[in-house]
Amino acid sequence: MTDRPDLTNLPSYRQPRRSVLSARRIALLASVVAGLGVAVHGFSPSTSPADLFSSPAHAQVNNEVKKVERPIGFADIVERVKPSVISVKVNIKEKTASNDDGDDSLPFQPGSPMERFFRRFGGPDGIPGLKGGRGRVVQGQGSGFFISADGYAVTNNHVVDGADKVEVTTDDGKTYSAKVIGTDQRTDLALIKVEGGSNFPFAKLADGKPRIGDWVLAVGNPFGLGGTVTAGIVSASGRDIGNGPYDDFIQIDAPVNKGNSGGPAFNTDGEVMGVNTAIYSPSGGSVGIAFSIPASTVKSVVAQLKDKGSVSRGWIGVQIQPVTSDIADSLGMKKAEGALVAEPQANGPAAKAGIESGDVITAVNGESVKDARELARTIGGMAPGATVKLNVLHKGQDKVVNLTLGQLPNTVEAKADTDNDSGKGASKGTDVPKLGMTVAPANSVAGAGKDGVVVTEVDPKSAAADRGFKEGDVILEVGGKSVSTAGDVRDAINTARSDNKNSVLMRVKSGGQSRFVAVPIAKG
Repeated sequence: MTDRPDLTNLPSYRQPRRSVLSARRIALLASVVAGLGVAVHGFSPSTSPADLFSSPAHAQVNNEVKKVERPIGFADIVERVKPSVISVKVNIKEKTASNDDGDDSLPFQPGSPMERFFRRFGGPDGIPGLKGGRGRVVQGQGSGFFISADGYAVTNNHVVDGADKVEVTTDDGKTYSAKVIGTDQRTDLALIKVEGGSNFPFAKLADGKPRIGDWVLAVGNPFGLGGTVTAGIVSASGRDIGNGPYDDFIQIDAPVNKGNSGGPAFNTDGEVMGVNTAIYSPSGGSVGIAFSIPASTVKSVVAQLKDKGSVSRGWIGVQIQPVTSDIADSLGMKKAEGALVAEPQANGPAAKAGIESGDVITAVNGESVKDARELARTIGGMAPGATVKLNVLHKGQDKVVNLTLGQLPNTVEAKADTDNDSGKGASKGTDVPKLGMTVAPANSVAGAGKDGVVVTEVDPKSAAADRGFKEGDVILEVGGKSVSTAGDVRDAINTARSDNKNSVLMRVKSGGQSRFVAVPIAKG
């Protein structure tokens, strides 16, 4: 057998193998380090991309990462829309009252302490009650924006209401005179016409509705400091802030200060999604809760103001209230939707069409009515004289009513009871079991009228008190039936119990206004 040569002591045998293994380890270690470098770069802004990548592919990936991480700004949008926003300044001359009886004498003796006080602190208006006192000019300021190149601009009604003089300052610092074309107090909108120019930059009103979470830019002129821009998002829509029956505000969290009133709220397309009109502020400054009039409302109101200087709204002549869950239960409705007719106005369109108290309007022209506010907005957005189809729940049955809209009066007179002593002089009354109130026939109580039963006493810890009943209220109907005695009330309640109702619906007259109240009833 031939002996195999011993090569273990030769340098050329193992050295090359060790060199190959070391190169592989070095390459593997380098790739790991490079991978760690990429990961570190994702979290450490101080790492230089040039130190980590050398190939074009790596450089391209890094550029994409940088592009994604770059903050998004609004500079391009602002540059485009800001010239359309204006500052609106007004002068209002306050008028002082004079003595109508022609007596020019002072309300107090000359030289008296009160006379000296008003001479010193009464201001330019002079002394109260003194004929011929000087008027004081008050200055106001707000914002607005052009909606056409020929100078028509939108602002708030409360900015220009009662103004004797209106001036606007554009984004480039030029000042122009303006006149008020028309105002609408119910939506707090006004249309003005700027004079002395014909090629103003203007903004477009958005067609669609904003979504909750959309970006919004509020542009205006707060505190007269010049044009400012704030950003935020749409926080909510359809807000009712108690301003009126047509409340349908967009809530935004962009800081909006007092000087921003009438200014636009832009979306990211550079279109006006709303007109800033109110802020919620316990301290007087912005706390991130502001309200804007939707562009859809602005369009319809401005079109009428431009055409005739005023706004005409449809009117059906009903006093309505929301359908609560208790009211829905008492009426046998599956959902608390629609608008409950508390009382139709005499000789109004609804009354002439046969709509009665207790009816629930559930749809207009086939479109469902969510609540009483939506009905008011829908009808108010239609033109007087238009024919509408109403779906009505009448005594548990669905029916369709066709009527022609009237015109909403500019002033609605609220009829109040002239006799506030309707509960006085009443007998002790008869107790209504388990409701916590006593009633007496209305015709037996002075000033209560001849219909229904008058509430003579309410237990403050009762279900009746929880539902707002008070002494002097007149109950006209219980469970859809007219009542005139305490026995009628008891019978109606017992009928509701027999029908397995959890509450009974009462029509109540209080302070000259009618309303429906769902009162819970105990079983047994």
